[in-house]
Amino acid sequence: MPDPDAPLPEVPRNPRFDVRAPLVPVTDLGRVHVLAAGGAGMSAVVRLLLASGVPVQGSDAKDSPLLHRLEQAGAQVWVGHDPAHLAGVDTVVVSSAIREDNPELAAARAGGLRVLHRSQALAATMATSRRVAVAGANGKTTTSSMLTVALQEAGERPSFALGGELTTQGTNAALGEGDAFVAEADESDGSFVAYHPHVAVVTNVQPDHLDFYGDYPTVEAAYLEFAQTLTDDGLLIVCSDDPGARRLAARARRAGLRVLGYGFDEGADLRLAEPVLDGTTASAGLSGPGGGQTLRIAVPGRHNLLNAAAAYLAATAGLGVPADAVLAGLAAFGGTRRRFETKGVVGGVTVVDDYAHNPGKVEAVVRTAREIAGEHRLLVVFQPHLYSRTRDFAAEFAAGLAPADEVVLLEVYGAREDPLPGVSSALVADPLRAAGTASQVLGREAAVRHVAALAGPGDLVLTVGAGDVTELGPDLLRALAR
Repeated sequence: MPDPDAPLPEVPRNPRFDVRAPLVPVTDLGRVHVLAAGGAGMSAVVRLLLASGVPVQGSDAKDSPLLHRLEQAGAQVWVGHDPAHLAGVDTVVVSSAIREDNPELAAARAGGLRVLHRSQALAATMATSRRVAVAGANGKTTTSSMLTVALQEAGERPSFALGGELTTQGTNAALGEGDAFVAEADESDGSFVAYHPHVAVVTNVQPDHLDFYGDYPTVEAAYLEFAQTLTDDGLLIVCSDDPGARRLAARARRAGLRVLGYGFDEGADLRLAEPVLDGTTASAGLSGPGGGQTLRIAVPGRHNLLNAAAAYLAATAGLGVPADAVLAGLAAFGGTRRRFETKGVVGGVTVVDDYAHNPGKVEAVVRTAREIAGEHRLLVVFQPHLYSRTRDFAAEFAAGLAPADEVVLLEVYGAREDPLPGVSSALVADPLRAAGTASQVLGREAAVRHVAALAGPGDLVLTVGAGDVTELGPDLLRALAR
């Protein structure tokens, strides 16, 4: 167990972007070109810049419905990357996933254009708001989505930028008329220090993104740096159930920051008690600041009760919204795309999709699905995300997947990474089989055929991963119908 009193290492600086530089005012950005505009995070920036009155254009390697929706919203878009797209552009916005040899990024660098990281462009749209930044290895999209909906239901009209679309609203970002701005803060490349929030939420501090940070102590140091970017009157909210978040809280308090904890842990300032997990709903009692009431949500799992508690504290203690209004708003939350999202039911077989891509997320979603499936079978199709993550956490992935009756693995989704020697999905499948869980690595079409042939009435099929495994949902439903 790491020592909370031990000195932490220095956080590495991203050599490609200076995310600690002073913000560029949104009015000074000029015409903006966004690379990978059809992605979840980048499309949010496009929407917010458009709503701020900035002329925006963008490109993506492949066509998608989301890209067309951005065009309908007023952005000029292209499929494919071409330096000619930069004519008349003043600022180029990219994420760390965009390689330096991308033809548009290379042309922007060579031409001396302003190049901003996604976080810097997002922070520019947030500058005059009361900012809430939600970080953590697991749960940040759901927590920020819950907070957004709770504030909307309470009449606060917040701005928001989320990592997934709200299922009831069909968007992941909007510029609201209220003074609150809720943003998901990505820790993967250290860019979450760009926001300087009034309220910072940390759902957990776990080893992840070791390709950037190198080791877990450096991950912990990065979260402390994030906490220290709070405004002078800011509030840090942490999950008291998570050991890493507890250590962060202790360090933050020693640094003079105001901290509140939530969770089932007896030491939490806002404590959850007597959870009731009933299918796709959950509830728990609250005690502590504004407590003495019952938290009810229409999404499943103990982990979602924790997410809702974080959103509750951010809204009440952080933004001063009345507790009753926040609880009513949380009860109205209808979910986020790719977060335990039901894709359909055919012949009594339910197909659910989830974005989980690190061990903690996978363990939580599989545990929840196992509880819902009950005596019926749970069949999981899992696509590991990133070669480095698969290498570093293969055993942990296998442990999280083990409660399933059978696991089918697709090959690793490399995303921004090139293949690593000896790293494949077999690193996860082998320990699963050794532990007694049926598991094999199959191609996409074979995986669909195999799972559809296995599934019967009452069974739950779960597709899991941050890559293109999400596209299997409709294929599975068609195969089940046949």
